[in-house]
Amino acid sequence: MNNNQTVEKLKQMRLGAMADLHLQQVRENRTTDLTADEYLALLTDHQWEDHKDRKIQRLLKQATFRGQAALAEVDYAQQRNLDKNMFLRLGCLDFIKRKENIIMTGASGVGKSYLAQALGHQACMMEYRTIYANTARLLKRLKLSKADGTYLKELAKLLKADLLILDDFGLQGFDGHARESLMDIIDDRYNRSSTIILSQIPVSAWYDIIGEGTIADAILDRIVNSSYRIDLKGESLRKGALKNE
Repeated sequence: MNNNQTVEKLKQMRLGAMADLHLQQVRENRTTDLTADEYLALLTDHQWEDHKDRKIQRLLKQATFRGQAALAEVDYAQQRNLDKNMFLRLGCLDFIKRKENIIMTGASGVGKSYLAQALGHQACMMEYRTIYANTARLLKRLKLSKADGTYLKELAKLLKADLLILDDFGLQGFDGHARESLMDIIDDRYNRSSTIILSQIPVSAWYDIIGEGTIADAILDRIVNSSYRIDLKGESLRKGALKNE
C-alpha cells in the first residue's frame, strides 16, 4: 500500500485532517497498535472534530461580533438587576429552539452588548447561525439594497440566522424605509427564529420611536409578547473599568 497516494486521495476528497493524522500515525509506526475498526474510528473522529471546529470558527466570523464575550465571565452583581438563574437558563439556548426572543434594556455601558454577545457566542459554539448588527447600520444597508435590487436577498440572509442580535435599537429615528424594513425583519422571523433586541430606551417608549401607529403596533405585537425581558441597572461598567486603570 502506498501511503503517500492514500494521503493525497484523502486530501483531494477534502479529508485533510484525516490525511494528516494518518500520515502522522504511519510515520510514528502506530497503526499496528489498533484494530482496523479502532483505527478507522480514530481517523473518522479526528476528521469530524476538525469539521466541527472549522464550522464554529466560520460561524463566529460570520456573526461579526464587536468583541469577545463568554457566559462564564458574566458579572451577576446584585446592583445589575440580572437574575443569574434566568440568564443561565437562557444560556442553555432553549429559547432558540422555541423561537423565542429577548429584550434587554438599560443605560449605556451597563453590559447589554456583552450579555447578548455571550449568548451569541454560545449559539455559535452550538452551531447556530448568528448575526450581530447595529440596528441603524443594518437598516441603512437595507435601504441601500432596495436601490440596487438586492433587498430580498439581504432579508433572506437575516431570515436564515437562527439568532439575530439588534444592538442600539432606537438610538436613531425611524423613517418610512427603516420602519418598513424593520417590519419585514420582525415579520419574517416571527415564530421562525429568535431575535435579541438591545436598547437604552424603555420598551414603553418604543411605540413613539417607531412611529406610524399601524406598523408600530404590528412590530411590537410580534416582538414584545414573545420575549424574555431583562432591564439592567447600575453604573456604566466602562466607567468602572476606567476608574480601575
